[in-house]
Amino acid sequence: MRLVLLGGGGFRTPLIVQAWADRRSTLPLEELVLQDVSMPRLQRIEAVLHDLLGSAMPPIRLEVDLDAALVGADVIFAAIRMGGAEGRVGDERRALDLGILGQETVGAGGLSYALRTLPVMLHIARRIRVLAPDAWLLNFTNPAGMITDAMVDVLGHKVIGLCDSPIGLARRACRTLGVETGAVDIDYVGINHLGWLRGLRDAAGTDLLPRVVGDAARLGAMEEGRLFGAPLIQELGSIPNEYLYFFYAQRDLVDELRSGTTRGEVIAADQDDFYADTASSDPANRWRETRQRREESYLAEARGEDERDAEDLTGGGYEHVALDLMEALTGGPPRTLIVNSPNFSAIPQLPASMIVEAPSRVDTSGAHVLEVPHPLSLHQLGLICAVRAAERTLVEAVVAGSRRRAELAFTLHPLVGSPRIAARLVAGTIADHPQLADVLH
Repeated sequence: MRLVLLGGGGFRTPLIVQAWADRRSTLPLEELVLQDVSMPRLQRIEAVLHDLLGSAMPPIRLEVDLDAALVGADVIFAAIRMGGAEGRVGDERRALDLGILGQETVGAGGLSYALRTLPVMLHIARRIRVLAPDAWLLNFTNPAGMITDAMVDVLGHKVIGLCDSPIGLARRACRTLGVETGAVDIDYVGINHLGWLRGLRDAAGTDLLPRVVGDAARLGAMEEGRLFGAPLIQELGSIPNEYLYFFYAQRDLVDELRSGTTRGEVIAADQDDFYADTASSDPANRWRETRQRREESYLAEARGEDERDAEDLTGGGYEHVALDLMEALTGGPPRTLIVNSPNFSAIPQLPASMIVEAPSRVDTSGAHVLEVPHPLSLHQLGLICAVRAAERTLVEAVVAGSRRRAELAFTLHPLVGSPRIAARLVAGTIADHPQLADVLH
């Protein structure tokens, strides 16, 4: 099997390859291809991999050329960051300077990130359709919901989007109960970075989640409980994905973020130092140290001074979800995983074509969203539809090359809500990324 990592010079590539090494007996690789626009970044990551894996290192090839990387691929992981960490800094600051929330994947920041990323990802999808039409594409590229949506339009069911936030939330809730996530059926529903944990049913059909929601002490042992507070969670009757904090507390966050250093600025500086340090005699340890700081700062803008749980720093994330998915798609046992894929009829209140994030049965034919056990609440339905409408409008804008439709997408988003600000956000994104002037007219 040939595995291709697009964005293979990215900082998280060693996590994926390390996780693969633990499963190499069940996922043998003929070749691992790392593709990136920067050969120095690829070489830096290759040095880390050699240091980490030693004799477990798979046959590896570094490619700058996209087409050369794609030929013969069986599975493709896409983790592209257009504009690098500096692009994120611009997205966040641009929004904050206009008095609205700036966050990497949420609101104006997320739409700006998508605007500069969608043209490239659509090009990649079209090249995959020509050069590797039978390959599975597992998308980690953020904003994962919008990117997956656009690529499904080109490649159909061969595209599945991934995020580790939902399983991380379920894992933390299960930890407070002393049960394993594999011992319960998880009722989680939403779209990427906007969803709710609504149930944890054991083998007898008993929902264990009320024991968490109704217990302030258990909630206090979870990041989400400390983030949202027990009263809000108890009134909702479900535990929100951590990214919903940017919706529920947007007014509290804007002034605080404007006056401080954004997480994007912290990551950009840290990663610049890592990639520049080519003289290090211990690249793997340098990578570990940088990764530790990165993970500790995750969602720091929402958590404030609250420290992350040690288990969440070491417990693994999307790389394990990705390999679970890869195994199921390539002939391993079918699995139930929370992924991003078309709804079809699983959530009757939502359109069949909408990309939802929910438990899905995954096998060699793809991902199939499981029917939800009970309807969405009016609040859940309303917020999902409002945000998804803005996201889908942006995908349409890029495909059609319409600047006015892109401005509409920003206007429609609940965290923007201003045609004047929307126009300035689009103009600012184009100014920072001039190639977009050839896309939007």
